[in-house]
Amino acid sequence: MGDSEAAIVKVIDSLGAVDAAAWDACANPPGEPRNPFLSHAFLSALEESGSATRRTGWLGQHLLLEDDAGCLAGCMPLYLKNHSRGEYVFDHGWANAFENAGGQYYPKLQCAVPFTPATGPRLLTPQGPGRAAAEDMLLAGAVELAKRHNVSSLHITFLPERQWQRAGELGLLQRTDQQFHWHNRGYGSFDDFLADLSSRKRKMIRKEREKALESGIEIERVTGSELTEDHWDAFFAFYMDTGSRKWGTPYLTREFFSLAGERMADDTLLIMARRNGRLVAGALNFIGGDALYGRNWGAIEHHPFLHFECCYYQAIDFAIERGLARVEAGAQGEHKLARGYLPSRTYSAHWIANTSFREAVAEYLSRERQYVDRDIAALGEYAPFRHDTENREHQEDDF
Repeated sequence: MGDSEAAIVKVIDSLGAVDAAAWDACANPPGEPRNPFLSHAFLSALEESGSATRRTGWLGQHLLLEDDAGCLAGCMPLYLKNHSRGEYVFDHGWANAFENAGGQYYPKLQCAVPFTPATGPRLLTPQGPGRAAAEDMLLAGAVELAKRHNVSSLHITFLPERQWQRAGELGLLQRTDQQFHWHNRGYGSFDDFLADLSSRKRKMIRKEREKALESGIEIERVTGSELTEDHWDAFFAFYMDTGSRKWGTPYLTREFFSLAGERMADDTLLIMARRNGRLVAGALNFIGGDALYGRNWGAIEHHPFLHFECCYYQAIDFAIERGLARVEAGAQGEHKLARGYLPSRTYSAHWIANTSFREAVAEYLSRERQYVDRDIAALGEYAPFRHDTENREHQEDDF
């Protein structure tokens, strides 16, 4: 990047207003693990499909940092929101407290990948000596935009620890939470992974995998050119059935899946379950440079342990075959722990305009971070791996 004083920050309301290759050069620089959710293809599919738009409460306010030559030197996916749905870092309590005190919490600014609780850079810049300065300019630009919009707050969710630390140094409030991730320890096969587990957990997983297929279920993995509209029709039916019961109104439109499949076929993995020739359940995953990201699950028939097979065990199988370092299976779910998914810390940073409210939230977050640390440490004691002591095995019996 040229002279930082000559660089400017622009705001666009649609990804269609920026060149896809220029965005991707910042979002996924060569030599760094590719994050599919930060790609222009993924984010623009959310907008063009009507999934993340002004109408659904996600008005694009994306930041573009241009250098003195007019070239893109950084960008930031940013949205003006009138609700807190689809974020997975919950601030409903903050909103209620602020509004009960007479304030107006919405709208707010949200830096995130809509509906996607996966960690990745949020201040998107190419590699090089100007990276740190560019990231600081994007962060300052987001805070300035929040002030100009006169919103209550700015939230940057699921950012990596390095950017989280810098946001804290620059005065943003720091929050932590946890997810469960599976880590590849150089396994050559699923059996190698099982061999790392305690005998009891190993037997449990084998039994669950057997029972998942007892009703004549067949598992298919579909990716790349194998993906068809028939697959998306079936998966959307699963998504709508399960999502309607779980959330009330599913977030993603049918068109989103077609656009993602068309633009990101090689980054997309559908794990589908078929019984008597009919597709009955499926899990949608996206393939990154070093991770497999589990995103959505749905089913129109209930079969014991089929969810575990499609979402967890098949994902581990695939990650081992591809040599991926980890599987991120989405938000929540302590049941993942017994299946080899370990607690992993996640990070968010927050700017709050009102001084009194900011102080109250800061005090709350200080206590919450300690709770998260204790919870991760406690859950780690129940890790199912063989190095656990005999006493730990006894503790697992009570889990």
